[in-house]
Amino acid sequence: MKTNINFQKASFKDFENIPGLNAFERAEAFKEFTDYMEENRQMNFRFMTSKNGCGPEMWVTSPFNKTPQKCISLVSNDYLNFTQHPAVKLAAIQGIEKYGTGAGASPLIGGHHDYHEMLQTKIAGFFGRSSESALVFTTGYTSNSAALQAILKQEDVAILDMAVHASVYEGCKETNVKMFLHNDLDVLERILKDAQSKYRTRLVIIDGVYSQDGDLARMIEINEMTKKYGGFLMVDDAHGIGVIGNNGRGAIEIFNLLDKVDIISGTLSKAFGHVGGFIVSTPEIINFLKFQSRQQVFSSTSTPAAAGLLKAIDLIDEEPKWRKMLAENVTYFKKGLTDMGLNIGNTESAIIPVKIGDAHKTGDAGRLLLEAGVYANTIVYPGVARKNARIRTSLMATHTREHLDKALNAFEYVNQKLHISQ
Repeated sequence: MKTNINFQKASFKDFENIPGLNAFERAEAFKEFTDYMEENRQMNFRFMTSKNGCGPEMWVTSPFNKTPQKCISLVSNDYLNFTQHPAVKLAAIQGIEKYGTGAGASPLIGGHHDYHEMLQTKIAGFFGRSSESALVFTTGYTSNSAALQAILKQEDVAILDMAVHASVYEGCKETNVKMFLHNDLDVLERILKDAQSKYRTRLVIIDGVYSQDGDLARMIEINEMTKKYGGFLMVDDAHGIGVIGNNGRGAIEIFNLLDKVDIISGTLSKAFGHVGGFIVSTPEIINFLKFQSRQQVFSSTSTPAAAGLLKAIDLIDEEPKWRKMLAENVTYFKKGLTDMGLNIGNTESAIIPVKIGDAHKTGDAGRLLLEAGVYANTIVYPGVARKNARIRTSLMATHTREHLDKALNAFEYVNQKLHISQ
């Protein structure tokens, strides 16, 4: 398929909607581009296959190396490594033994079991809310997309920090959308002022911890400004809940806003070590979503293995050592990277980006890291803007100093080869 796209300078964005090509022709052109990337060894960081579970080390194969390679893993959001915690695994096994392997139906028509009820009550209590204040979704993605599609209509407006997750953007397709530059309060205030008389519901949506830069929202100021202009605040704290805050309640706890945020969304696939998502809000909003969210009505819900989450949530309070170990690893690794002159931005979490900028050089960096036995995420468009390509690392509580030193040595090697320090 002949196109005018220069593969040497192209990114995935160039293939989203190629003028004059139908869907199958666009797919063919995109396949030629990904083939080109693979031939130039810039795709071996994608769709790696793991031969073991989440952990500080993983055995992986790539499109170019079918022999399993042992790597330091910097790709997992299993921050506390609860996917491997014996008590969590035992609770999941017991859930399967009691209930079987599936829920059998959507929540509204027979798929709502008592383990779902227990999980929702526990999540609500985790945030200091009443038992009717939480609702579980099949994934963290759908907790945002399905809930927002139900809540916001054409008479309403979603006011988004530009750095929010893709699931939020998808959830806002049936409503009006205004965006403000990341953490830019001046732009946010102008939008809120203008929206006061135009829209019935003004919902400001931010992350607690931002998934690509690892930085925090300016949550106190954003909450005050939102309420000043009669709006509501939703915080997606998928990467903060269970990980940061004095009691592991996330960025919202750091800013002492647990009882003030109108809608909290989160995931069960990161600190809690399973899969799924949730919404925490008023009992009235939760009741509305039970009957109006299409995911709740038409999609089967979480499997009995979710019983492991009941123990994982308890462990946040019962075994705070995991959060302490993670925080120590973050401090150590950040210092190692900054001492090399690498740009890690303003991260305040277990997500530590190494910003490079050029997508193709970033692909080369991912390949060199892998050759050195370090598996890290190469993030280019659409994960970030074209100019913001980076290697994203995610740390775990169970990384040892030996693991981290090997990773730091690999970054030093990459820097010598590609000159990525700034």
